[in-house]
Amino acid sequence: MTTPNSTLRAVRMGLLMSQDEFARAIRDAGTRLGSANDASKRLVQRWESGTTAAPRPLYARALELVTGLPIESLGFPSPVLVRVSEDGSGGHDLQGSPIGIPRADASPAGQPNPHGNHSGVWQSTYEYVSSGRGNQVFTGKHHVVLLQHGNRITGRSLPGASLNPDSPLTLDLQLEGSTVTGTWTEQTSTEGYYRGARYFGALQMLVEPTGRRMAGKWVGFGKEFDVNTGPWELRLLDPSTNKATLDKYNRPPE
Repeated sequence: MTTPNSTLRAVRMGLLMSQDEFARAIRDAGTRLGSANDASKRLVQRWESGTTAAPRPLYARALELVTGLPIESLGFPSPVLVRVSEDGSGGHDLQGSPIGIPRADASPAGQPNPHGNHSGVWQSTYEYVSSGRGNQVFTGKHHVVLLQHGNRITGRSLPGASLNPDSPLTLDLQLEGSTVTGTWTEQTSTEGYYRGARYFGALQMLVEPTGRRMAGKWVGFGKEFDVNTGPWELRLLDPSTNKATLDKYNRPPE
């Protein structure tokens, strides 16, 4: 008997993607990561039905890039394992109970990556001016999961972890030395002031020597056809991305 992976299906649906679109996004992510893959609608169906128990590491990395969540939070075993053949090479995606070796890039839960990896749960805080409310300054806060592969960092806010309900935030960043540059997208709450409007823009930050804080500026467009900017900070809360840690921070920031 197989157990359907309802978690992965829920994440895909939350991204408003069909199985075909999800597979295409995984292929694109593989290309961006330098590890091309052959993800297909049929493969996504096997994952969601539970027929395939766990993805191979190259698919796992692409899945993390697409969803902004660690593989352990997508309904797969932890850590993701890859079947080992007699010559020591990896095999196909695992059917049933996996046996093999853990992912080479896995690090102990709760411990910083010794190679400077910035994966973990971070608190995101930015400020913006609302021209429609007398130019008052407001603060947006989220608990976000950052996942780093090479010099690419992706981030996604936890479902229940924004200061304003139902206001998911995604980040797509690139790390060069101590400089982080990329884009941000936020879908505002349908019940809030901006009534579900989608905003996006650019972001550049500097990483402090401790690796526990990034700070810089965002830029984006406003409702009055102007370009706005403001401060943005990411502060590390926990380098772990296991389920217990994500559950702990799946709440609005204080």
